Amino acid sequence: MVGAAGSPYHDGLFLFDLHLPATYPTAPPEVYYHSFGLRVNPNLYPSGTVCLSLLNTFDGEGVEVWSPARSTLLQVLVSIQGLVLTADPYYNEAGYDAYAGTPGGRRNAASYAENACLLTLRSALHLLRRPPRGFEGVVGAHFRRRGAHVLAACESYLRGTRVAGDGGDGGGGERTCSAGFRLALRNVVPVLAAAFAEIGVEGCERFGDGELGQCSLTAIDDSAASADASD
Repeated sequence: MVGAAGSPYHDGLFLFDLHLPATYPTAPPEVYYHSFGLRVNPNLYPSGTVCLSLLNTFDGEGVEVWSPARSTLLQVLVSIQGLVLTADPYYNEAGYDAYAGTPGGRRNAASYAENACLLTLRSALHLLRRPPRGFEGVVGAHFRRRGAHVLAACESYLRGTRVAGDGGDGGGGERTCSAGFRLALRNVVPVLAAAFAEIGVEGCERFGDGELGQCSLTAIDDSAASADASD
């Protein structure tokens, strides 16, 4: 499954195992997420558990839970794509939707989106280094096709562009990503670029520790100077 545009998961690759138990379709399918020990989303546990009402791994009622008469595998896949890998994963945490649109909610959602983006990049590295057996070709083909787009997005973030998330409603949320996020990216991007280069992604050489790193430091310094001026 590929992370959607407009979310912190964009162009990331997310692999799930689906198993149909002997009791299917009376019971829902069993779904395992290849997490590499990372929790990229409140609904995706490091253990591989996918927390979703449709899978009977989270409380729900009515159409939210599995029904042998109406539920389908397609519904499971669409639910993971549309309800889990969202633009605002912070609000997937139980009860956090009450903070949507509030200043505190926007700050926390932006911070969570940045962390989700970083973990998605780290997941990409794990997939490239240790792809699940039988999916080596799928992983390589995806990142050869989308690797340059991932790096271009990282470059934009290093220049201050905000990661997708809450705050786009005109409510006064922070419009640039945090300095801490950019510093973390500076450590991840060169390693990711090197991994992409190994599989044949073109243009990775300019994402090393040179020009891109200097650009990010300049952006961070400018951000800090602006903050000092406003105090």
